[in-house]
Amino acid sequence: MDKTKGLMEILRHKRVAAVIRFGGLFGLALAVFAMVLLVFGQNPFRAYADIFRATLGSSHGFSEVLVKMIPLVLTALAVAIPSRIWLINVGGEGQLFIGALFATWGAVNFTHLPAWLMLPWICFLGFLGGGLWASISGFMRAKGWASETISTLLMNYVAILLVSFFVFGPWKDPESANYPQSAPFPDAAILPSLLDSRIHLGALIAIAGLLLFYFVMTRTRWGLEMRAMGINQEAARRNGVSTNRYILLLMFIGGGMAGLAGMGEVSAIHGQLRPSLSPGLGYMGFLISWITMGSPLGIVAAAFLISIITAGGDILQMTHRIPAAAIHILMALVLFVVLARSTGKKGGK
Repeated sequence: MDKTKGLMEILRHKRVAAVIRFGGLFGLALAVFAMVLLVFGQNPFRAYADIFRATLGSSHGFSEVLVKMIPLVLTALAVAIPSRIWLINVGGEGQLFIGALFATWGAVNFTHLPAWLMLPWICFLGFLGGGLWASISGFMRAKGWASETISTLLMNYVAILLVSFFVFGPWKDPESANYPQSAPFPDAAILPSLLDSRIHLGALIAIAGLLLFYFVMTRTRWGLEMRAMGINQEAARRNGVSTNRYILLLMFIGGGMAGLAGMGEVSAIHGQLRPSLSPGLGYMGFLISWITMGSPLGIVAAAFLISIITAGGDILQMTHRIPAAAIHILMALVLFVVLARSTGKKGGK
């Protein structure tokens, strides 16, 4: 018992030390960004106060942060799931676009469906579209034809061009005044909002995805086999684990999560398909998963922090006339904070 208590105290102290170290480095990032704000002729204290007042200081601002979190969590899961067996999925952006494309097809071609059928239908199509798109790279990886890192990255551009083809061509809304977008979704295809806010049903989908991911990895035989593959894929294969099956399955599920993010954006946020569907949500999800090492709680925390920054950036652009590039600088500084934290851990070992 004494040894167990001593171990718990050590772990507790390590966690406290990690929190203090991360807080100090994050404070350093804010201090450096404060100098950037001074260069733009802005008061950094007022700018930070405006950010937190607009995001966490009101129910509306907090709800907007949660809205921005939804696709980030889903695209982070799209990366975290295949990474359990060291697959690097850089294609969350393209899988998001293809999921939105499939969901749009279902929404605009089955307008007669009631909401209780339409919503599961477009969710299924969004998941299917993203999953099939990722499975192309998974199949090439299983066959040894191409690295999934390169193929998923390159297929992002193909997916975006596919969406542009449809919204500029056969799916273009004739009443859009030459603006490239599809016809508006019927009311039955709009994800319902929660709590009288813009938070939509996608939030529950993201939570369910996180919980299921955690449960499978920690409480099932499949999770055990995936952890074994992550440690030594060749040894797992020799013990009867079908590595190719897991490659295809995890790439499909991961791509499906990004496809659900695209479905949520096109259904709940835009209400129609547009080429400007995503401001890099897939790439940001990759970053979140990478810096958190695929931890479910880490994904939530990092997505929350980045959502505050992006939502606060919109406020700074409107109230302080700070260009969007300045917000990208802050995002880069936060990334350096994480890199410094990781380097510190390795150095400590």
